[in-house]
Amino acid sequence: MDTFFAGEIATELVKELINVVNVVRRVYLCRQSAEQLRGSVEALLPIITEIRLSGFELPQSRQKQLSELVELLRRGLDLARQVAASSRFNVYRSLQLARKMEKVESEINRWVQRQMPAQILADVHHMRVESSVRFDRLERKVEEADAEAVAVGVGEGRVRVLKMIEGLGFVGEREGDVVGVGVRVGRERIKDALMNAGGGEVVGICGIGGSGKTTLAREICKDTQIQNYFGERIFFETVSQFPNLETLKLKIWEQISGNMVIGMHKQIPQWPIDLKPRVKQPTLIVLDDIWSQTELEELVFRVPGCKTLVVSRFKFPTIISYTHELELLAEDESQSLFCCSAFGQESIPATADKNLVKQVVAECKGLPLALKVIGSSLRNQPPKIWASAKNRLSRGEAISDSHEIKLLERMATSIEGLAGKLKECFLDLGSFPEDKKIPLDVLINLWMEIHDLDEEDAFAILVELSNRNLLTLVKDTQNRAGDIYSSYCELSITQHDVLRDLALYMNNREPLKCRKRLIMPRREDRLPKDWERNYDQPFEAQIVSIHTGEMKESDWLPIKCPKTEVLMINFSADTYFLPPFLTTMPNLKSLILINYGSSCAILGNISTFTSINNLRSLWFEKITVPPLPSTTVPLQNLRKISLVLCELKDSLKDSTVDLQTTIPQLSHVTIDHCMDLSEFPSSICEMRSLENMSISNCHDLQELPAEFGKLDSLQILRVYACPALKKLPQSICRLKRLKYLDISQCINLKYLPDEFGKLTSLERIDMRECLQLRDIPRIFTSRNSSLHVVCDEDMALLWKEREKDIPELQVQVVEECFNLDWLVE
Repeated sequence: MDTFFAGEIATELVKELINVVNVVRRVYLCRQSAEQLRGSVEALLPIITEIRLSGFELPQSRQKQLSELVELLRRGLDLARQVAASSRFNVYRSLQLARKMEKVESEINRWVQRQMPAQILADVHHMRVESSVRFDRLERKVEEADAEAVAVGVGEGRVRVLKMIEGLGFVGEREGDVVGVGVRVGRERIKDALMNAGGGEVVGICGIGGSGKTTLAREICKDTQIQNYFGERIFFETVSQFPNLETLKLKIWEQISGNMVIGMHKQIPQWPIDLKPRVKQPTLIVLDDIWSQTELEELVFRVPGCKTLVVSRFKFPTIISYTHELELLAEDESQSLFCCSAFGQESIPATADKNLVKQVVAECKGLPLALKVIGSSLRNQPPKIWASAKNRLSRGEAISDSHEIKLLERMATSIEGLAGKLKECFLDLGSFPEDKKIPLDVLINLWMEIHDLDEEDAFAILVELSNRNLLTLVKDTQNRAGDIYSSYCELSITQHDVLRDLALYMNNREPLKCRKRLIMPRREDRLPKDWERNYDQPFEAQIVSIHTGEMKESDWLPIKCPKTEVLMINFSADTYFLPPFLTTMPNLKSLILINYGSSCAILGNISTFTSINNLRSLWFEKITVPPLPSTTVPLQNLRKISLVLCELKDSLKDSTVDLQTTIPQLSHVTIDHCMDLSEFPSSICEMRSLENMSISNCHDLQELPAEFGKLDSLQILRVYACPALKKLPQSICRLKRLKYLDISQCINLKYLPDEFGKLTSLERIDMRECLQLRDIPRIFTSRNSSLHVVCDEDMALLWKEREKDIPELQVQVVEECFNLDWLVE
């Protein structure tokens, strides 16, 4: 009997073991299945989308079937992306995704096997019927034309035949009227050169600034044939005038070879380059905005199977085997592009003055960027404004024979027509380095300080400048930043280099001493010589923007800037001596230090902080934050501190300064990507004035201090993407003014505090991708407002069980792929 029971137990154990093995196998193969699913979907989705948007009117039933397939394919693509973003070690999550993928793949296969044949038969039937009708019409038309040819002469009859055939719909419309025939032909030639195995390894696109070089390069990268040929091995790098050459060269080599270069100095070994290894899959490297042949020679790796596309204002015939030179748009092409920006259509509306429109278009000289910017500036404007713009454009006198100077003169007329603060905010954009993403937080704060704007008004100006094509919002910046509880920290904008040149050109019209913005247009090893010649008298600038390498005390000039309100220092160095002339800026409101070097910089001359007691905001990026000196004068007006990619090294913890006394008005603190932050300093909990705190992407942060509840003025708290954080302190429940809490991507957070329901002012909580969180508090006291919860599908089920306890509960299920694209540079 004992043997019988033991045998049954053993059998059951074997069954369970087999089930476990099957689960592990499914989890192990999850990522591989996701790659296969993604490849299949990415091949099908463009084809189905093309069919739906082809312009051919399908019956409603077939449109519905195609829409269902598209939805299935998009679900499959979203699942594949989730798998790529999830951890291999999260077995529960991987198993869930594997089951969902199997279900989606089964539904796609069922659709293809059952409905696809019927769709094909229907298409063949429609083609046969339509072809028969068209050929019948063609025969009748030709017979009529032959009869007319006898009466009016063969020549005229042939012309009429051609017109009739064109009317039958056999002559297609021109594609891409906006970009022009030359661009389409050039695009095909570039594609052929890149995909030709026997062709040159380096291909070029050349043209003046604003002619559409980068746009054409990006279109080529998105081309279906190019993507099928190169797969995922297409890499786009912006070089600009003064690149960090060694870092960029290292990055490109890692992309080509597929191997990380490790070591103290991270130098590329010469032997693999000399061996000229052939890459396993064709690789395309796009080098945008190249200015120097010497730099191009350093960045081009002539490895078999690797192609390089060079985008530049210059030709490099000794390096590039084929260069396509972009021509300016023809008259009809210019008019189409201008009308798209000015009227939202490709032709001149019947209500517009055609002659006036054509005169304005002619003054843009066929340059795409000028056509877009000037067209946008005249959208919805009355005729008198159009006439004024035409007159100002026609009076634009060039100061040299350079076409680009003429372009800047003409484009400046559209900027002059902007309302006061809109124009000034555009000119401020010239203060930022060329070809670098502009942190949205820095820009909005700059506008608020300089132009006395509210945050909402500053954001409205940002959107208006974007609508006028004067800046570019990166990805979904407008949607994410427009939310009432949004954080600007990870958001950014970009600006075309010609538009930056335009801002600099307009800024530099004034004499050096009288300019509102004193800007170094590019990185240099020392301050500009014209600053050195004029340093004996004070500068009037409100904004001073500096871009250098490493600076020592002896490299600075004793300039005086008594009216400066914003000082922006961009540099690339491991050590940096702060400028002594900080002491000559009594009105300084905002200090921005951004290091573009490969490691955090150590600052010298910290004692200057004792003299900037009117400072309101401080932005440190890639800086080793030092402890504040004990002699620091109280920064009575400092309200905002942002530390991005910084090394804290216990600077706040070891500081002997009383923060509450030194920074009594501090209301906003942002700490982002500070990897060495493992323990949050409890001294910050004494800052009773804090209203907004954001701690994000700090991967070593394990806990918040028990004294956190002392921050009784706190209204917004973000603690997201902190994977080592396992719990929130119980004292957080004492934050009676807290309105918004973001704990998304805290993947090891296991539970919320027991008294979480006492946060009666909480209006919204974002808890996406909190994978370990399996329970929420059961007791919720009477609330002052409704509660909006943003979470994943699994978490939504838990919250919906609390609907009786929270009558105005709103649960929003969101699936979103978080990434670090903003850190590409």
